[in-house]
Amino acid sequence: MSESAGIASFLETVNVESGERRVLAQFNYLIEAPNWTSDGKTLIYNSKGRIYSYDIAEGTSKEIPSSFVVHCNNDHVLSPDHTRLAVSHHTKEDGQSRIYIFPLEGGDPILVTPMGPSYLHGWSPDGRTLAYCAERKGQYDIYTIPAIGGEETQLTNTPGLDDGPEYSPDGEHIWFNSVRTGLMQVWRMKVDGSEQTQITFDESNSWFPHISPDGKQVAYITYRKGDVEPGDHPPNKQVEIRLMSSEGGEYRTLVQLFGGQGTINVNSWSPDSKQLAFVSYRLHS
Repeated sequence: MSESAGIASFLETVNVESGERRVLAQFNYLIEAPNWTSDGKTLIYNSKGRIYSYDIAEGTSKEIPSSFVVHCNNDHVLSPDHTRLAVSHHTKEDGQSRIYIFPLEGGDPILVTPMGPSYLHGWSPDGRTLAYCAERKGQYDIYTIPAIGGEETQLTNTPGLDDGPEYSPDGEHIWFNSVRTGLMQVWRMKVDGSEQTQITFDESNSWFPHISPDGKQVAYITYRKGDVEPGDHPPNKQVEIRLMSSEGGEYRTLVQLFGGQGTINVNSWSPDSKQLAFVSYRLHS
């Protein structure tokens, strides 16, 4: 989503059992993609290229210092031990997104993916590997790379977009979304890229599956068929956050909202698997 003076952002939480929504804060500018820290006290989000932490009890935000990494998008993930933050930053030399890691309290970033564009989405439970969507030779697929840097491994190779890779808490699967069947749908595969299996089959465009910390549920966002091109996830649309078992099957709608891009791009489950954080939007003159 481009920066806009006409956007109001609402940082919210929702109880996944009751469906009760709570607005934590309103911002008269764009914020996106909250992550929940392991102590349940803080949300991490991006705004205007920077990364911020929001203290839920105090209701205050502060910037996390990240040196030259000041053009971050909404693809950022906490390390499994919640001591580090991996971000996707648009580098000065060509404007393409590359992945960097720095301490959660702030510090000097370390480059992980020399090649761009690379859009981070997942960090393996053992802390050793990152999963991301990357465009290589004109095609967007799912890749992994050691968190310390090194050679990347391509896991998918199909026409159209594969995006949003995220590890299951047991480290056995990577969930992702793919447009390979015509509409964007949720898929799952082994961490080596084998057994790529379609999970959702409905008449919506489904994006960004996020697995609860207890491994039992998956939340994802959907656009109505016809509202968007299947391979696009724009802002300012009527969307749903849906919930289903990690075994697949029937879904239920948890939240209906105005949003899309920026709402729930990265995992925002609370550590107790009882709440989700997300961002809704309003347009104003």
